[in-house]
Amino acid sequence: MRMTLRATLLFTFVLLLFVGTGFYQSWNVALTIFNMGLISAIMALGVNMQWGYAGLFNVGVMGFVALGGLGAVLVSMPPNAEAITAGGLRVLAGLSLGAATVIAAIFAYRKGGRFAGWLTAGILLAGFFLFRAVLDPGVDAIEAVNPARAGNIGGLGLPVLLSWPVGGLLAAGAAWIIGKVALGLRSDYLAIATLGIAEIVIAMMKNEDWLARGVKNVIGVPRPVPYEVDLQASESFVESVTGFGVDPVTASTIAVKLAYTGLFAVVLLVLVWLAQTALASPWGRMMRAIRDNEVAAEAMGKDVTARHLQIFILGSAVCGLAGAMMTTLDGQLTPGTYQPLRYTFLIWVMVIVGGQGNNLGAVLGGFLVWWLWVQVEPMGALLMNGITAGMADGSWLKGHLLESVAHMRLLTMGLILLLVLRFSPRGLLPER
Repeated sequence: MRMTLRATLLFTFVLLLFVGTGFYQSWNVALTIFNMGLISAIMALGVNMQWGYAGLFNVGVMGFVALGGLGAVLVSMPPNAEAITAGGLRVLAGLSLGAATVIAAIFAYRKGGRFAGWLTAGILLAGFFLFRAVLDPGVDAIEAVNPARAGNIGGLGLPVLLSWPVGGLLAAGAAWIIGKVALGLRSDYLAIATLGIAEIVIAMMKNEDWLARGVKNVIGVPRPVPYEVDLQASESFVESVTGFGVDPVTASTIAVKLAYTGLFAVVLLVLVWLAQTALASPWGRMMRAIRDNEVAAEAMGKDVTARHLQIFILGSAVCGLAGAMMTTLDGQLTPGTYQPLRYTFLIWVMVIVGGQGNNLGAVLGGFLVWWLWVQVEPMGALLMNGITAGMADGSWLKGHLLESVAHMRLLTMGLILLLVLRFSPRGLLPER
């Protein structure tokens, strides 16, 4: 009962932060922050599954979020028929050859006997050069097709909502491959491995222009909601909002953001319900038993490695789903913006502050930390302007204090972490 009251009060407080933003700034700003808060809560939920359920220290969240965004592009963007005709078959053949090389190398390593090492090295070396000989001409042909506006294969042209689960599946597939390689590691070794793999994913997305234009970015990703200009051109919409005395331009932007809010909220509620149901099931109790004592769980016949791989895939799929939703909200894929500070460190702060092992705590942390991340810098500017109001213009101290506003976000996140770890080490909503 006490925990329920605490959760109610904390969620009410966070809701009041967003309502206050709407009244004192604008509802457009409040809804923009709220929508990204919904996506951040989903990311935090995915990380909480891995860390809170199984104790897996995944610091490669950024890579899975980026793969989800890539899935959104590959599914929803229209196909580039000319580029596919120019080099699509060669690229497909090259990728198939690369996969066949890896499979053959694994088979040789397992079945090669005393010559396994030499056979594996020979297969990998020959396969690499053959793979590049087939792939590279196809890539060059694709990237030469209208490089200023395209230079990539495009997508499948399917409805953008279908790209969300596909983004999750793409992240899950990558998690399976990574998990088979890296889950034998523990603690900080797993963290280093997943961080390195995430950087590899981002580097691949930046440099493989034929796939999603690299750092030239993909813009114009289809939307599951109307465009503001379409609403403004609708006579019925304009008449309905002007009847309430609301400017049609402002009303159209708010209507679009509310539509996104409804979609994202449905996804978040379904995920929370599924996560809570799973956590209360025998499977959830088994996962927590493995987390608390792997040796005892293994002695009772539980396949610890398989369960770790399972939860690693599930958590990564949720992060990939959130990444596809974020790309849809932004309307573009920009690989250069995927930074560990935003898509790994900040998500971990959300989980730690909210309460690891508690799904509602992860959601609370997602909303609270994201609101602070956005609002702290303008609030810090107001604070510093007030402090330096009486100082002489051009003084060293005044200039130093005003320049420090840019660092208020990092200072605030560090301060929040310190306070939470000191006074509530298990988070604002601890695991029950």
